[in-house]
Amino acid sequence: MGPAQSPTPRRSARYPGSMPMPRRTSVEDYFDQLTAVQRPHLDALRELSRKTDPQAREELKWNLPNYVRGDNNRLWMLQNFKHHCSLRFPPRFFTSHKAEVEAAGYEAGEGFIKLPYDREIPIELCRALMQARIDEYEATGATWSEG
Repeated sequence: MGPAQSPTPRRSARYPGSMPMPRRTSVEDYFDQLTAVQRPHLDALRELSRKTDPQAREELKWNLPNYVRGDNNRLWMLQNFKHHCSLRFPPRFFTSHKAEVEAAGYEAGEGFIKLPYDREIPIELCRALMQARIDEYEATGATWSEG
């Protein structure tokens, strides 16, 4: 590749034809690059995250905002997609809360609650999930990959 050429953006092998997510330089940059449809939901989740755990730091990891405590212990992360956003937790933690999410009428995946932009965010449910993760962390020190 010559000096005038730029690298070709990497396409997702998992989602052929998808556009790569723009590289973010900070959590603020992440929020600044959200679309007008995405921004209200992600702003609300950000505010809820900050209120629920004032001790957590916001850090950009994997190009996404993560809420972190201690020595790089991720509690949860926010994700944006075209038609929904997600509040993602460690999968082993979320397993015991999946039925609660589904009973509230929301789709739950491997470690996440799917929050469509055309529906209101279930604030109390999200707060309860965040608080349960904080309680788990404070009681056991469980990191993302261990219980």
